[in-house]
Amino acid sequence: MSVTTVTHINLRGQARAALNFYHAVFGGELALVTYAQAGNVQDPADAEHVIWGQVVAANGFRVMAYDVPAAMPWNQGENAFFVSLRGDDADEITALWRKLAEGGAVVHALAPSQWSPLYGMLKDRFGVVWVVDVAA
Repeated sequence: MSVTTVTHINLRGQARAALNFYHAVFGGELALVTYAQAGNVQDPADAEHVIWGQVVAANGFRVMAYDVPAAMPWNQGENAFFVSLRGDDADEITALWRKLAEGGAVVHALAPSQWSPLYGMLKDRFGVVWVVDVAA
């Protein structure tokens, strides 16, 4: 038996754009279903929003996202969570860092630290905070 965890990002009307962005960064397979496709439209404004979506890449990266429906409250909050991206290849991590940073803001530049050959933190264009490092 095995168990895994997958980061699931809740957004308001931006899940499709976020999943497309993460797909461009990490590659792999992109899948999404809209509220209309699922037959679960409670508010016409939600029809083309994402009720279920994910990116699954060959290197093990996985992320899920959906659009919180209009009838539900949603507040992204401030520093509610970080997504940790860790790898063992500095070149691969650096390339992913550069892609994630496009349109975002660097909180802590990707650089050597006491605990990692490379460590950095950024907020991507969707407001998701990523902690990126190379395993020591």
